[in-house]
Amino acid sequence: MTPDKLPQHVAIIMDGNGRWAKQHGLPRIEGHRRGADAVKRCLKAAQANGVTHLTLYAFSVENWNRPQSEVDALMDLLDRFLRDQLPELIKGEIRLRVIGRYRELPEKIQTRLREAEAATRHFSNYTLGLALNYGARTEIVDAAKAIAQAAQAGELNPDELDYATLRQHLYTRDMPDPDLVIRTSGESRLSNFLLLQSAYAEIYLSPVLWPDFDEAEFKNALAAYAARERRYGKTAEQLVH
Repeated sequence: MTPDKLPQHVAIIMDGNGRWAKQHGLPRIEGHRRGADAVKRCLKAAQANGVTHLTLYAFSVENWNRPQSEVDALMDLLDRFLRDQLPELIKGEIRLRVIGRYRELPEKIQTRLREAEAATRHFSNYTLGLALNYGARTEIVDAAKAIAQAAQAGELNPDELDYATLRQHLYTRDMPDPDLVIRTSGESRLSNFLLLQSAYAEIYLSPVLWPDFDEAEFKNALAAYAARERRYGKTAEQLVH
């Protein structure tokens, strides 16, 4: 696959941990543990295949509605993942970027995140984005509040507001928009994930449950992306010329 056919930014809705656990007669948290292993495989696959930005939907604002025992187990799993993966991020020269209202997460998770971001902020070749306590609607609300405050302070003229200005107030302001969005487990919803940023992204729906997602399926998604023609509203004839 030629570099010009590769997506620069791949975003993944990691779905199917619970169903995987049920199929294997295991508790839901075991599905999440196996899902963490899939994250590690996917990060390596992204680097191996020339993808410079990988963003993973790790915990949504709606996930707080799950049973408290499951939420607590997810936070413990996230804490362990961040602790164990930081040396690997540094070794791979991968910058960690957290998007979402992560200041509402448990204090120990916030501490881990701040440490990991600080330790990797100088890396520029690869970026791992973790969407934590994230929702596209809350992101848009936060951006609107910031813009309104800037307008009230006289720092921004509302009449000159455009998407480029709005984008500077999104969580992903220093990341390119996703070229490819992958959703696993056969579901076909965006589930409040990067709705503005994914306006022109290609979408790949994988039937594979997230704990079974591997480099082979990642390559299938890249191949599907490379076979598509991205027009951005233009005709095929315009693209040729």
